[in-house]
Amino acid sequence: MENRPSPMDPHPSHLRASDSNREQVATVLGEAMSTGQLSHEEYSERLDKLYQAKTVGELQLLTHDLQTQPVTATSLSPSPATDSEAENVIAVFGGAERKGRWRVRRRTRALALFGGLRFDLTDAEFEAREAEITIVAIFGGADLIVPEGMEVRSQGIGIFGGFDVHSGPDIDPSAPVLVVKGLALFGGVNGKLRRRRER
Repeated sequence: MENRPSPMDPHPSHLRASDSNREQVATVLGEAMSTGQLSHEEYSERLDKLYQAKTVGELQLLTHDLQTQPVTATSLSPSPATDSEAENVIAVFGGAERKGRWRVRRRTRALALFGGLRFDLTDAEFEAREAEITIVAIFGGADLIVPEGMEVRSQGIGIFGGFDVHSGPDIDPSAPVLVVKGLALFGGVNGKLRRRRER
């Protein structure tokens, strides 16, 4: 008789990983880098694997050799979702802007069609450890003002346009991670680093 895992399985390493699971592991990896257990290169490599991991067991392997509070399958077990819905920002033949102490949701979708977008993250409050902004700029543009120390992972592409968003030279492991995705078609998506002393 086939043994199927029970819904109350105390060792759910085979279960699919959630975004909150990845956040927990990302926090542990950041602490490990800040204490010198991981080099910046090792930290980046493990982050890459973190975003590719599909199960809780794969996430556990990323922290098993670190001298931090262990991340166990039990601590990574599924929990009720608390995420808010994705925010939609649209600029069609016009402009849209987010600045000041605005709340950056886990996911933001933005469209600039013959228009312009501006996201100033300097004083923003992040809903999650990792925020994802997907921008589609068609005959339009988008500017992101990124505070010093924030890690930015650019996964967008430019077709007859540009997609130029990147981190500064120094990464703060305690700062949120920004993932920028999308497409610039006859348009541009640009990032600007704002140093702490700039206003």
